[in-house]
Formats: sequence, C-alpha cells, structure tokens
Amino acid sequence: MNRKIYREIAIKNKTSIKEVKQEMQAAINYAYVNPNAQAMSLPRKNAIPTIEEVVEYMVKQMQNNKNE
Repeated sequence: MNRKIYREIAIKNKTSIKEVKQEMQAAINYAYVNPNAQAMSLPRKNAIPTIEEVVEYMVKQMQNNKNE
C-alpha cells in the first residue's frame, strides 16, 4: 500500500520514489526538532518516526474519521 502512495506522489510531482521518500523523511525530521503534542502522540519506535510509521498512522486516522 505504501509503495502505491509513494508512486502516486512521485508521478504527480514528476520525480522518483526515492526522492519522495527523502523529502518526506526530511520534513518529518524537521517537524521533530521542536515537536508539538500531536507529533509526540504518534506511535513510533525511536525519537523520530520513519516515513512508514507516519503513513500508517495517517491512514488509520483517516479510516477512523471516515467511520465516525
């Protein structure tokens, strides 16, 4: 599922999946320099979440909102 998301983003932005992942991780890293409470509530294994952890969390949040 995640690969499909990355592919769609890459196509829309005329870039590679590798570049999409690099940019996403850079944005996540930046957000965790001084994270807010919402960022800190995201389940993760380390201090800064991986792209996969963020995407998984976002998908679950969208599914929960859809079911409400």
